[in-house]
Amino acid sequence: MRSKILVPIALLFSVLFVSCSKDDTTTGTGPVTVAEKTMLNVSYGTDPLQKMDIYLPANRTITTTKVLIYIHGGGWISGDKGDLTPADIDTLKKRVPDYAIFNLNYRLAALPATNQFPAQELDVKAAVEFIYGNRASYLVGDKFVLMGGSAGGHLALLHAYKYQTPVKIKAVVDFFGPTDMVDMYNNPGAYPQSSIALLLNGTPTTNATLYQQSSPLTFATTALACPTIILQGDLDLLVNATRQSRVLQTRLNTAGVVNQYVQYPALGHGPWDAATNTDAFNKIQVFLAANVQ
Repeated sequence: MRSKILVPIALLFSVLFVSCSKDDTTTGTGPVTVAEKTMLNVSYGTDPLQKMDIYLPANRTITTTKVLIYIHGGGWISGDKGDLTPADIDTLKKRVPDYAIFNLNYRLAALPATNQFPAQELDVKAAVEFIYGNRASYLVGDKFVLMGGSAGGHLALLHAYKYQTPVKIKAVVDFFGPTDMVDMYNNPGAYPQSSIALLLNGTPTTNATLYQQSSPLTFATTALACPTIILQGDLDLLVNATRQSRVLQTRLNTAGVVNQYVQYPALGHGPWDAATNTDAFNKIQVFLAANVQ
């Protein structure tokens, strides 16, 4: 099995990553100016992997600053928040300057018995609840966006559609995430069927409820789903474009949910080239501006 799935991030600017360690305010009677702030390895749970890196923009407020939560890929068994490099973070800051960025780690499955699904799903839920509960101290609002690639895309879609509290997700950015876990098992492609069975503790026959509850497609309804942009390579051997991403697009269209499908012919599961990354983030930037008000 592929041990590490990289998520494409546009490398559009070659500037240094700057970390500010504390908030600053002006003195006297002038307006308060809040400084940019970076907080690394913040715990949102008791497990060593339940940590996040936080990048808070300057002049943030609880009324104007949105939240972008990034979830790394890695087949649910590998990967790290460090896959999002300082240059990647800087790109996101420039692309969406009115967002605070939260870059998650979560418990990785060590199959066959440790951290089987839904441990990863529950970690994303716990992280969202932690961020929401600390909005006042971080000076961020209640407009949350989830973004992820591959397994991270799956987790972003699943949470965005499945959980409506403590906050309903405003939009989700999905880089080639699995949407139907039954199909992932029945038509595994380059992802071993045995690994899906270990992750979900059985087959679609022996553990049907977990397969259904782990599939974003189950929750892609008018009442539950949110605006979604899907970015997919046609030649993806791990997440089939037709049976996974296109099926989700059809379900969203039927439900009347705002969505955009971005197709990249002749591309696989990533990493993608710089020109494709640039195009992808151009489209993401426009999509978020239009759908997260």
